[in-house]
Amino acid sequence: MHSSAGPRRSLPRIALGAAKLTLSLGLMAFVLRNTSLNALWQMLRRVQPVWLVAALAAHGVMMALSVWRWRLLLGAQHIRVPLRTLSESFWVALFFNNFLPSNIGGDVVRIADTSQLAGSKTLATTVVLVDRVLGLFALLTVGAVGAATARAFGVDTPGAGWLELAALAALAMCIPLFVAPRLLDALLRPARALNQPWVSERLALLQEALGRFRAQPLSLVGALAGAVGVQLVIVVFYALTARSLSIPLSVLLAGVLVPVAMAVQMAPVSINGFGLREAVFGVFFVRFGLGVEAGVAVSLLGTALVMLFSLGGGALFLLRRH
Repeated sequence: MHSSAGPRRSLPRIALGAAKLTLSLGLMAFVLRNTSLNALWQMLRRVQPVWLVAALAAHGVMMALSVWRWRLLLGAQHIRVPLRTLSESFWVALFFNNFLPSNIGGDVVRIADTSQLAGSKTLATTVVLVDRVLGLFALLTVGAVGAATARAFGVDTPGAGWLELAALAALAMCIPLFVAPRLLDALLRPARALNQPWVSERLALLQEALGRFRAQPLSLVGALAGAVGVQLVIVVFYALTARSLSIPLSVLLAGVLVPVAMAVQMAPVSINGFGLREAVFGVFFVRFGLGVEAGVAVSLLGTALVMLFSLGGGALFLLRRH
């Protein structure tokens, strides 16, 4: 007798994927409905290859900073992984993030590649989660500072207040986890009440890992600085992408737009932010007086460049298979 439990469990995932795809296509159709396709095509036709190469180089710098940050966090846990191994793993993770309908596929790759050297999947997962938390805080901080700076120059941007509030909330969540172990104990008490040995074992590993991070604050500070650097490079990447299309998007305006777009596309309601990202770019570019076509062009070209770069990770993944 064949069990039907597997197909039943897969139905919600299929339905969720279909809903995400529908929303992405719907948002993209809505954006394009208010866009002159001819103007959009003319913008994309006049792309300047030199600036595209500069944008790809910036994306390479972003990856190098990300790998360095990951290595720093692993080192704080006394986990030694060769730089080449981390670089290859991160590149493969980029490929999964860009070509799978999920933003966590790459994290699974990174955890799998370091769990053996870490001696624990829980420890490898904790490092990746801390890396994610620091990245989110850096993203929101760069956006909040950019919004405040733009406001000082007389540029009012949509959602700036919410961005600043989100940055403060992220800071409020980060600090207790690393400097207030008693608060963490209180947060984990409901999980301990389950009295499951495997849960207790993993919670103990989690607390030990956070304790090692607290014992090496310079590693956390360095990783946070690296996370901020990553976000700044992403801002430069989009400014260079706009420059390749002869669109005058300043680094200051990109510093407000890009963090908002990156934060919005994290919401698990679309396929890798497709449609959401273009909508945000369109709204901001109209506010900046650059036109919705320019926003959609920069968003689409930037996404194409990121996917092109991540194809290298796909090649590495195929070599692994062999």
